[in-house]
Amino acid sequence: MRSKGGSSARVAWLVVAGLLTFMVAFAVGCGSDDDSDSDSSSADTSDMPSELGEGEGEVNLVAWAGYVEDGSTDPAVDWVTDFEKKTGCQVNVKIGNTSDEMVQLMRTGEYDGVSASGDATTRLIEGDDVSPVNTDLIPNYADVYDALKDQEFNSVDGQMYGVPHGRGSNLLMYDPAEVKPAPTSWDVVFDNADQYSGNVTAYDNPIYIADAALYLREHQPDLGIEDPYELDEEQFNAAIDLLKQQNEHIGEYWSDYTKEISAFANGDSSVGTTWQVIANLLNADGSKEEVVLPEEGATGWSDTWMISSEAEHPNCMYMWMDHIISPEANAAVAEWFGEAPSNEKACALTADKEHCDIYHANDEEFFDQIEFWKTPVSDCGDDRGEECKTYDEWVTAWNEVKG
Repeated sequence: MRSKGGSSARVAWLVVAGLLTFMVAFAVGCGSDDDSDSDSSSADTSDMPSELGEGEGEVNLVAWAGYVEDGSTDPAVDWVTDFEKKTGCQVNVKIGNTSDEMVQLMRTGEYDGVSASGDATTRLIEGDDVSPVNTDLIPNYADVYDALKDQEFNSVDGQMYGVPHGRGSNLLMYDPAEVKPAPTSWDVVFDNADQYSGNVTAYDNPIYIADAALYLREHQPDLGIEDPYELDEEQFNAAIDLLKQQNEHIGEYWSDYTKEISAFANGDSSVGTTWQVIANLLNADGSKEEVVLPEEGATGWSDTWMISSEAEHPNCMYMWMDHIISPEANAAVAEWFGEAPSNEKACALTADKEHCDIYHANDEEFFDQIEFWKTPVSDCGDDRGEECKTYDEWVTAWNEVKG
């Protein structure tokens, strides 16, 4: 791949991924099947394996596009074939286009594992759709960044429910020729969006409500927002009001990044939320967009490979989880997909030696400012009790925002 950009094959893949609504890929889709209201109880580890046996010959995965590449997209992009040869486990993959779809697919019992985003992991754990993982059986887990372990979206009471895949952030992108001075705050897409009316873009997903809440946390402290995913009625309504105000100035919303690339390249958008890889691809084609982590911080994602509680091929799934976070495979997938790897040793193996610097892989001060996606539930996690808005309510409100 070209430094800070991606190859032409990568761009071709992005077009395909865009048609799949790609990495809404990481957020909630349009509708749900439960509220995920209750707290997780202590993890039941009674059925967790203490050792692995022989591989069962295959493993069936649900994954985001770009996470399980066997050379069919690009002959040079393949971290599946060597796994199959080494383990004898044939990899079968079903692409999930939204987190909702992934949850639904996992509940069919037909799949051994999933690459779940933080807005899906809680639902899968609460529904007993996935099992706790014995990380002692996953040697490469030892080299995963400590900051990705034992998080509330991938563990229960210190018991991991999977292995971290990678992480990324939702940044502010702008056209320096149109947006002056260079922005340092999300105010350019919220309170001051009228300055760029018609050229503002935003992520088209209910999880984007958290971006508004994160902004309000700093600019309306009287609301008492601490966690942008744990919003009571007053906090939630304030975020929705802000988003409705913003909607008047939105040129278009985006959910796959080929759409945002096109909008900025054509001049239809000049400022809005983005991913680092989008800026890289625009810059590689000669466009001058810049990105910044605003002073309020940002939202982001951290994905987790999880094993089904009904896995028919658990040994192969454990082998896959160890493989995908191995330095070699993790470096390849992080670079292809456009995110920071989860394995500390992966950075030494990326083709672009600047990759981990570009994606802040070793910069925990950067990621301390990122609020990773997680499922909104009614339990506020404090003395407010069951007063917070649930995932379903976020979906309903988002549809109202867009009109």
